[in-house]
Amino acid sequence: MSNPSESFECSWCGSRALLLIYLALQTLALGSALMLELPWWGVASAIAVCTAHALWVLPRQILLTHPSACCALRRDASGWALWSAAHGWRSIQLQPDSLALPALVVLRWRFAGERRVRGLCIAQGAMSADAHRRLRLRLKFSRKRWAAAE
Repeated sequence: MSNPSESFECSWCGSRALLLIYLALQTLALGSALMLELPWWGVASAIAVCTAHALWVLPRQILLTHPSACCALRRDASGWALWSAAHGWRSIQLQPDSLALPALVVLRWRFAGERRVRGLCIAQGAMSADAHRRLRLRLKFSRKRWAAAE
């Protein structure tokens, strides 16, 4: 990278492509539950689980309308941090299985002091093309990218 600066910040919004993929997969799940020869309570359970999943995932992971949805990433001297409206900037440790592809960035991280690993997909359409490219480059070539949060 031509700019060795440690500071970096980007933000993203909900992705229409991820929404369409999610809705297609939900349709397949509900369609297969309806086509199987299940008792009525099995079909009702499948519909309830799919609905509950959609109510939880859509605002937090895809549309990013929930206050706890993470929608910005920052790298500075103290390390990586994610921003949400509910919690502000929180220190994170990126995981080695994070993935940076031209069409999709999969962030895997742990909040400081937690053991649970979380993930987030950032599609190319969720931010400007230049910001998406800079994020991919920063994730691929950043020194100490897997270092624990301070």
